[in-house]
Amino acid sequence: MKGERAKKVFLYFWRILVIVLLNVMILLMLWNSGAAYALSKYGSTGDEVTQIQTKLQQLGYYSGDLDGIFGTGTKNAVLAFQRDQGLDADGIAGKNTLSALGITSGGSSQGGYGGFSESDVNLLASIISAEARGEPYEGQVAVGAVIMNRIAHPSFPNTLSGVIYQPGAFSCLDDGGINAPVADSAYKAAREAINGSDPSGGAIYYYNPAKTTNKWIWSREVIAVIGAHRFAL
Repeated sequence: MKGERAKKVFLYFWRILVIVLLNVMILLMLWNSGAAYALSKYGSTGDEVTQIQTKLQQLGYYSGDLDGIFGTGTKNAVLAFQRDQGLDADGIAGKNTLSALGITSGGSSQGGYGGFSESDVNLLASIISAEARGEPYEGQVAVGAVIMNRIAHPSFPNTLSGVIYQPGAFSCLDDGGINAPVADSAYKAAREAINGSDPSGGAIYYYNPAKTTNKWIWSREVIAVIGAHRFAL
């Protein structure tokens, strides 16, 4: 009898232990899942924050610098966006907020710029610096955006280097302008363009009417004028 009772007690506590362990495992899985998505909050820095700022700026919620620093301005913009979207207004860019912004969580896992590497950023910055030297910052971003738009357009190569090194695409490759020192603003403009900012409004061409000798380019529909450049489809 005693042996049978001891066995029942042992089985009872064994079941309790199994239940407790299962609950702990479930809690750990939920905690890790939450941690994987609550990626950016006040005090965070990095490329994903820059993407968040860029999207919020495009939507009219954020007007600060695209500096990759999740400060008070970014938090307030996130809060306003969350309220308008009917999300939990906690100021944290978690899974649902990132999804509503159209950002894939963990965006920095592929080189930090949506699949583009730091060398891609440097290459794009070199082109922007050479092609838009002396242009306003918005115009520099717009030149970068044209290159990004070409990557997605069926008439152009589908890689950054393919677009840039396409024969005859950029005069700075022929006259050596790409080898000139790169302006600091061009690096910032390159990152902004890669992260989705597009002051050109979707243009796939740009030109300076005071310099171009290409008659064909004048036939393209102009959709934006920034600085000395016209941006066209």
